[in-house]
Amino acid sequence: MQVQPEKFSWFHVPEDIKKLLILATQTWENTTESEKYMQTALAKSAEHTDVFVAAYRFFYYKNNYPLALQTTVQLLDKIKELEKLPDNWEQLKAILVSRKEDPNIRLYLNAYAASGLVLAKLEELELAKEISARVKEVDEKNDFGAGILWDILTRPLEDD
Repeated sequence: MQVQPEKFSWFHVPEDIKKLLILATQTWENTTESEKYMQTALAKSAEHTDVFVAAYRFFYYKNNYPLALQTTVQLLDKIKELEKLPDNWEQLKAILVSRKEDPNIRLYLNAYAASGLVLAKLEELELAKEISARVKEVDEKNDFGAGILWDILTRPLEDD
């Protein structure tokens, strides 16, 4: 199997990690093998947020929601560390509102909203509602989709 990581020059990670990500996609039909490549890429790329995003998408589309959630939490933790974000929601909210156009903060909000979606898929509905409500507070334009998730999760059941 030929791997050409130079085709992805815009993806700023080391070539060996690009090769692993490409191999994960090339072996998509063999879940065990493709997940092995993805897990190896994650293990080698602690400082590359792009790999966490790729892994989240990979696991999400493989319907492996526990690993999608785990990857999203790792990404959130990485951004919290990079940006020195507080744990307290009220303090964090103020930072997110004031800096929501910063790339890492946008990535944080996207990942946080994605964690709400995955939690809903895992039937952790109360936590999914809490996260979507929080992101919705920060995102008046619904750039991150949390408002849609909130509407779905809180819509009253219709009578048949």
